[in-house]
Order: sequence, then C-alpha cells, then structure tokens
Amino acid sequence: RMYQLPESKNADISEIEIVRHPQKVTIIIHTAKPGVLIGQKGANIERIGLDLQKFASKKINIKIKEIKKVETNSQIVAQSVCRQLEGRGSFRRTMKMAVTSAMKGGAQGCKVRMSGRLGGADMSRTEEYKEGRVPLHTLRADIDYGFYEAQTTYGKIGVKVWICKSDNAMMGDKKEDAGLMPGRPRREHSDRPERAGDRGPRGPRGPAGPGAGFNRGPREARS
Repeated sequence: RMYQLPESKNADISEIEIVRHPQKVTIIIHTAKPGVLIGQKGANIERIGLDLQKFASKKINIKIKEIKKVETNSQIVAQSVCRQLEGRGSFRRTMKMAVTSAMKGGAQGCKVRMSGRLGGADMSRTEEYKEGRVPLHTLRADIDYGFYEAQTTYGKIGVKVWICKSDNAMMGDKKEDAGLMPGRPRREHSDRPERAGDRGPRGPRGPAGPGAGFNRGPREARS
C-alpha cells in the first residue's frame, strides 16, 4: 500500500483498491489516463507488477479502470488544481474554473478550499469558492471528497474538493410533496382530553393567610 507509483503524478490516479484472495492479490487502479499508466505495449504495468511482487508472497494481479467523468471526480479535480498552482497560476481563477467545470459536468454543487501561502503572501490563509448545494451533514447526499497538496516555491498548499453528485434528500422531499413517497403519518385522535368551555372559578393564588402571598390583609397606617 505504501508503494509509490512512478507514473502516479501524470496518470491522474483517483483511487487504488486492494482485494486480497486466498491465492492472489488483486489491485484495481482507477485512473483518468490509462495509457500513461500502462505504457507502450504494457511496459510500465509489467514493471509495476514486478516491483510489487517483491513485497508480497502471493501472486499479484493488476487491473486498470478508466474514469469516464473526470469533471465530477473530486480527487482528479484536486490534482488538476494543484498542477495549475505549481505552474504559478492564479489561485482564484483556478478555483473558479474547477468549480465551473464540475457544475457543467452535471454536479449538483461543488466547493474548493485552499490553505497555505496563497499568491506568495507572508501569512498563510484559507480561501474557498463554492457553487450549488453541498450538504455535508446530510447522510443521504452523495458527496465526493478529495485532497491533494501542491509543492510550490512558497511552500505546500493544501487543496480540498467537495462535489455533490446527487442530493437524495432533495429527491425524497420532492417525491413526498408529489405523493409518491409516504410522509410522516398524522395522528387523527389524541389521547389527551379535549378542553371545552370555561375551566371554572379560580381559587386564590399563593399561600393563604394574612401576611403571606397576595392575601396580606389591610396595610397598617404609617406614623
């Protein structure tokens, strides 16, 4: 798991899955550029397999899966933003372009946050740009999160990306309003007795007797 792929920086690798079987280990690499990772006639992938075989006693099988929608993959977007920052691009323009591209790709919402010495400033700070709806506290929402670090001349800049692919909570509310999904049942009859008319005469409030509560009696004349 700690093996560093030589072509990982240019191959746009989003995720690496390790599936352990009794006789072999299957490694599934999700990448946006499978040609860069495989190499000419599969030379790179064979070399990676031989290097990984040194760390495992079982047979290693490597599978490559191509990412179709790059704009809505948070890890790929974070890596793309970091490459532009390392190329001395404007961080505000880079954030806006990444969010706009994700929204055009069909995302419900996107948020990009950067932390570090932005623009070469002396003091580090945090800035973010957001479009659409990104509900981080809704469990039914499909939120894709990615993080990557840019190695700039001023130091490291951390980039976090949140992409909301589909908000199931909003879909559920619309179905409930349209009558397609049952909502919370209403109680027709209550166990509490109904109040009708006047409650009757009220008794004296406070403790009874002279000098206590509201029944203090007549005041004595002051001399």
